[in-house]
Amino acid sequence: MEKRRILIVDDESSLTRMVRLNLEKTGRFEVREENMAANALAAARAFSPDLILLDVLMPSMDGGDVQAQIRRNRRLKNVPIIFLTATVSAREAGAAGLSTQNGLFLNKPVSAERLIQVIDEHLPPAGPQPPPVV
Repeated sequence: MEKRRILIVDDESSLTRMVRLNLEKTGRFEVREENMAANALAAARAFSPDLILLDVLMPSMDGGDVQAQIRRNRRLKNVPIIFLTATVSAREAGAAGLSTQNGLFLNKPVSAERLIQVIDEHLPPAGPQPPPVV
């Protein structure tokens, strides 16, 4: 089985490391971490993720700005984005997460089990993947 590619963009390196380790230990995912929002588009172009986990509040640019850059890229515009944020409470997000026209928002912290469930629900069907652009 081919591993699905997940890009995590969050300025908290301890969080991205924990999420990466939890996803990789399933044996189902290849994960890349990016802790600088300004580098997110380049990381996404190089990695060609199947799904992006994106923080909302980051120092240099927010998740909405990163999402806008990704959506303007012809190869990445349809990649599902799941926002991870501490700005939405568990009560506001509800069990299914808070869904808006900009995407799905999950509150931090999120359990590994819940995150994997949501990733599985939002991953596009597996198929031939374009090679990463360097």
